[in-house]
Amino acid sequence: MKYQRIWFVYILVLFLLVVSGANAQKPVHTGELQVPGLRDRVEILRDMWGVPHIYASNVYDLVFAQGFTQATDRWWQMEFYRHVGSGAIQELTGFTQGLMGTDRYLRTLGLRDLAQRELDEVYDDETKFLLQAFADGVNAYILSRPQTELAVQYNLLRVAGVRITVEPWTPIDTIIWGKMMAFNLASNSDYEELLSELYGAMDKDLLDSWNIPFPYGEMPTIIWESELPITAQPTARQSAPEVGIVGLNIDIEGKQVAEQLAWLNFDAGIGSNNWVVSGALTESGLPLMANDMHLGIQMPSIWYEIGLHCAPVTADCPYDVVGFALSPTPFIVAGHNADISWALTNVGPDTQDLYQIRVNPDNELQYEWDGEWRDMTVKEETLHFGDGTDPITFRVRMTHLGPIVNDRIDGFNNDTPIAMRWTALEPGGVLMAFSRLNKASNWEEFREALSYWDSPAQNVIFADRNNNIGYQIPGKIPVRVAGHSGLLPVPGWTSEYEWLGYYPFDLLPRLYNPERGYIVTANQAVVPLAYYDQVAQELADVFGEDANYLISYHWDYGYRGRRINQLIETLAPHTIETFTTIHGDNFDGNAMEIVPMLAEIPFPDDLADMRDWLLEWDYQMHKDSPQAALWAYFWVRLMDNLYNDEFAVADYWVDGNQNNRIVTRRLMSDPQNVWWDDVDTADVTETRDEIVIKSFAEALDGISERLGDDPSSWKWGDLHTTTFISNPLGLSGIAPIERQVNRGPFPTSGSGVAINATGWGAYPNADFSVWSGPSERVIYDFSDWDNSRSIHTTGQSGHPNSANYDDMIQPWINIQYRPMVFSREAVESVATQTLILVP
Repeated sequence: MKYQRIWFVYILVLFLLVVSGANAQKPVHTGELQVPGLRDRVEILRDMWGVPHIYASNVYDLVFAQGFTQATDRWWQMEFYRHVGSGAIQELTGFTQGLMGTDRYLRTLGLRDLAQRELDEVYDDETKFLLQAFADGVNAYILSRPQTELAVQYNLLRVAGVRITVEPWTPIDTIIWGKMMAFNLASNSDYEELLSELYGAMDKDLLDSWNIPFPYGEMPTIIWESELPITAQPTARQSAPEVGIVGLNIDIEGKQVAEQLAWLNFDAGIGSNNWVVSGALTESGLPLMANDMHLGIQMPSIWYEIGLHCAPVTADCPYDVVGFALSPTPFIVAGHNADISWALTNVGPDTQDLYQIRVNPDNELQYEWDGEWRDMTVKEETLHFGDGTDPITFRVRMTHLGPIVNDRIDGFNNDTPIAMRWTALEPGGVLMAFSRLNKASNWEEFREALSYWDSPAQNVIFADRNNNIGYQIPGKIPVRVAGHSGLLPVPGWTSEYEWLGYYPFDLLPRLYNPERGYIVTANQAVVPLAYYDQVAQELADVFGEDANYLISYHWDYGYRGRRINQLIETLAPHTIETFTTIHGDNFDGNAMEIVPMLAEIPFPDDLADMRDWLLEWDYQMHKDSPQAALWAYFWVRLMDNLYNDEFAVADYWVDGNQNNRIVTRRLMSDPQNVWWDDVDTADVTETRDEIVIKSFAEALDGISERLGDDPSSWKWGDLHTTTFISNPLGLSGIAPIERQVNRGPFPTSGSGVAINATGWGAYPNADFSVWSGPSERVIYDFSDWDNSRSIHTTGQSGHPNSANYDDMIQPWINIQYRPMVFSREAVESVATQTLILVP
């Protein structure tokens, strides 16, 4: 979406004036600064990359200084994020039609009210104290300076007629962002909406053959069957949806949310890798751990690297930790302290359900429940616009199941109203988990900290300096009634489909010191199906043995997890260098399965040579590889020709990811399968060979038109590029401004299947641009914390004129790292700037 070019001439005229004054946004990182509100002296040491290490004598000052520091470098990002979470993006952009659905939808979720409830009802006094300390630090920075010093974006938007008032930061703003991360990592409701439409429009058996479960037995789960504490045989707990409403066209006005939040770079190719090996598999004899969390590409990076050090560490000031923080939040989300390290990937549990509501025809503020009419809760919401456009007011209807998500700004939807239940719309305590995790010193304290974690559910791996390794899922995961798969919307007028409850924490999957000596999580299925039989037995008296205990039906389909397992086993004993090799691995397991099958197909002479050339490929999606470029083009055309004729009835286009890979590999061994027939050619029944050859020919035409006729000059990186876009000005449509705040495009290695997971969608438009990727890469070395390595996508600073705005991009592209030092001695040895804060 391109913003309206408000006052275009004025922006161009004043642009250079704004840029010429951009030094006003260069924060001071050296010298001594008096900061009212501090209790004692604080030291902040930064290295050449702008990574700060904060040393404070008490917890309040430590967290206060974290807020002050993150606001110094990332204030505009924090400002933008809190407006997103509050459904108030247009207060920053001015009225923008394409964002109306996004703001309305986010306002419907009611995250600000929920955050207030969470603060009042859930958080303990210690966490409230720390959240307020962080807010005090943020405010000490933002409220003591004019907007012109906070961020260049204020200047540019002011020229465009947008007036923004900088409001004080509050703990609510922090809690909201925790909810938005859950929003980012949950997409079950989107899938329910899609499947309802597809099953209503297509043959069920045909669709079942595409909508396949995780391939247990073919791909490794995180916990192996031999590691289960049971010997029970799995029952038929996984199948196509048994109960649900098909044929719904839910038409959420915020369906633009999918597009707009992809533009905002949320919910784009979510995933991640992490792995840990014990000292039995390392040269040092102590553990190594790695992590790369896959999130949408944005500018600046979603992560902010920081060290938080109590000086000295005491019972009253226990923090001594480094790692990655989110700019709106205190604490370290993923990192290490002196005793343990931890790393995250997304579980992807099914934590959202859609319910079709029956509205009272005589009272649109009532809904049916078990044969009676219940009153809805109604809240009035008002959208404000930074450009002075008149406010717009609308009403949100709430049921006990959750908000009705497909009402419209201009009125209620009483035809097919849909309510959404989601674990993240209930008060939780993830920030209490963060604070406890940062100071945990062993497996027991690690698990105790995670018991407070509600949403988003994560795969959290663990290691400690005593050579223990482990794995734990934290989070609220619902238990459903038998037959309710969670794959389709269900009736919302009866208690029959209400959730039965949640998994107890002690029954959430975990693993400690497995005999194999390593643990890998890459969003694949967590446990073999037999695990659910044990859970059913344990909870039979609570929910019934026949309840649906499945954590999810849809996972990443296992290519990355399988490849990491292989490399851990073949490259041992491990070092920082072998872990770097794994991080940078571009092997495409999907191509490895599909490409050899082309050899058995009788290609015509004019295509056979190029087919044979592709057969020589090593399946590495390196940015300089010509065969990788041809493979990607072929995959795009194959997806279109194989699937999209059938899916056209629902106006759906496959993206070539996840189940499409497994299904296609199976279809390649079934040349007469009905999927190969093009439904648009009524007189002909196509088979595999015709569709594959057609797709290959189209791929050659497409790539030749794009990259030229000389295959030796083709490069995957000329198609597969990464552009880091700043919100919201990076898509203003005004080239001088976009050049100021955006960076790229950069040729990029990897694919959605590779460990170096730079995701793209195999849509017919053949846009190979990276939409998601490793938002950071880190390796923790227990033999020497100062030998740990890290990088994230862009740079520490959110100020476009700073040298630290984009200095991490090339290392990120090339799988390089910076030293992630920990000890005071090492921090001082790499420090290039020192700032002293005094009361």
